Amino acid sequence: MKKIAFLINSLGKGGAEHVAVNLAEHFCAQGYEVLFVTSRILPEEYELSFANKRRILEDEIAHAPFGRIGRIPARITGLKKIWREEKPDVILSFIGKLNLYVMVSVGGSEIPVFLSVRSDPAREYPGVFLKWLAGKLFARARGVFFQTDMAMQFFDDSVRGHSEVLPNLLDESFLKPRYEGERDHEIVMVGRLDANKNHAMVFRAFAALHQDFPEYRLVIYGTGYADGSDTKPALLKLAEELGIRSSVIFKGMQTEIRNKIERARIFVLASGYEGMPNALLEAMASGLCVISTDCPCGGPATVIRDHENGILIPVGDERALEKALREVMADPSLAERLGMAASGIADTLCPGKVCAKWQHAIESRL
Repeated sequence: MKKIAFLINSLGKGGAEHVAVNLAEHFCAQGYEVLFVTSRILPEEYELSFANKRRILEDEIAHAPFGRIGRIPARITGLKKIWREEKPDVILSFIGKLNLYVMVSVGGSEIPVFLSVRSDPAREYPGVFLKWLAGKLFARARGVFFQTDMAMQFFDDSVRGHSEVLPNLLDESFLKPRYEGERDHEIVMVGRLDANKNHAMVFRAFAALHQDFPEYRLVIYGTGYADGSDTKPALLKLAEELGIRSSVIFKGMQTEIRNKIERARIFVLASGYEGMPNALLEAMASGLCVISTDCPCGGPATVIRDHENGILIPVGDERALEKALREVMADPSLAERLGMAASGIADTLCPGKVCAKWQHAIESRL
């Protein structure tokens, strides 16, 4: 039995974590022994329904020197210890700095490592030095997986030569038939409450339309982090200032999100940057009319054909968002047509098909 190690910051309910858990479940079903190595444990995490082992990196380095500089070599040493004790046959790493740490930690060993870049690499590895370092380390990986061609183009041929664009997968709950009944007058947003999601721009565009479409509500799913990046307090204040507080509803973190959003009319993603946003894919699969920024590194533009199965707008363009919202709010038949076309994405992103692509991409390189 081969052992595959998944390295990720946590199993918190985010897009990368969702992909990692589903892939782990697939590999377990294929006869692999699964090891999770996470930086930490969060209060709200995905539940694992299969046999696995978990190691917590922060526990391994509990006595490391304080400060960012001291903890970097400690993390690498902690990973070396885990690989030495667990002896995985293959490692699949997700997200940012962990992709750098893992490549240093396996130096000199024969463990094949696969890296998954889940966001805009220009932001994950900013500046000349980090881009150079990432390029040098990624060149030594057995394979590097991206969500878009634009993200892959960040690197040169030494990385692109063993890279591949692999799709995200949908949860099984998003594969059921599209809701065809009367829709609620709701505009929904799903995602973490932070500045990148640009809820504030959506609030302002919604406020500009509120007098003409008073029946609509703006419904926000998701929470912020307790590290100072949570934008909810500022958004509550903005809603009051704009006179829309009674029409803006914060739902917080929710389970079974398909059941919560499937009756809505419109989904909005206003991010400044994304990889391949799961929330957008899920809204499309649910058959909602979607409006999204054409943000780097190209995820929304990969799946949306403008005014065929959704609407793309420039990043940060409040006027374009207001125009797009007015267009579909004033013409329910257009919103219905776009939502119907969007739902076809579910056929290509079912877990079985996507996981099989990931498995082939890994095993063909071993």
